[in-house]
Amino acid sequence: MKYPGTLYVISAPSGAGKTSLVRALVADDPRVLLSISHTTRLPRPGEQDGVHYHFVSKSAFQAIRERNAFLECAHVFGNDYGTSREWLTEKLCHGVDIILEIDWQGARQVRKEVSGCMGIFVLPPSRDALTQRLLDRGQDDESVIAERMQKAESELSHFDEFDYLIVNDDFDTALSDLRAIFQAERLRQFRQALRYRSLLNSLLE
Repeated sequence: MKYPGTLYVISAPSGAGKTSLVRALVADDPRVLLSISHTTRLPRPGEQDGVHYHFVSKSAFQAIRERNAFLECAHVFGNDYGTSREWLTEKLCHGVDIILEIDWQGARQVRKEVSGCMGIFVLPPSRDALTQRLLDRGQDDESVIAERMQKAESELSHFDEFDYLIVNDDFDTALSDLRAIFQAERLRQFRQALRYRSLLNSLLE
């Protein structure tokens, strides 16, 4: 028998390292899948369609949105992003834990739509570290980095809308914290009671 999976929304300011943490967790835990969003932005070097994102035109994105096929969608840095409602619902019903990497606005939308959704917010260890990480990526010019730092201030102010906070100072420690959250949620009483219903019945006879 399959038991419902848990939906996790993970947010952070750009450069905090949430993507690296999420990909390390997914690679190590077969019970977790990363939701692949649709986006209108162009692929970055090394990104593959259907692996990192579903890259679509603006007209195709708008057509999907008009069908109400997105669980959530947002406009970020001039591009649109959306999460497939049908795909996510199917996976959760088959007992898979799903991660959505989205900003706080998308996270707010999802939590209104999906009961039991858990929110995780990843913090950088300092403003200087966040700026340096954006510079080290070598993907954006100075004006874009300045814009991302300005947006980070707004994003950070919404940390209290999430259930868990992780500070990504040391990567291994942050990854261990992330794994602990998933394990703790799997051990919640109501989930364990479903999994071990027969055992509980026999013990309570």
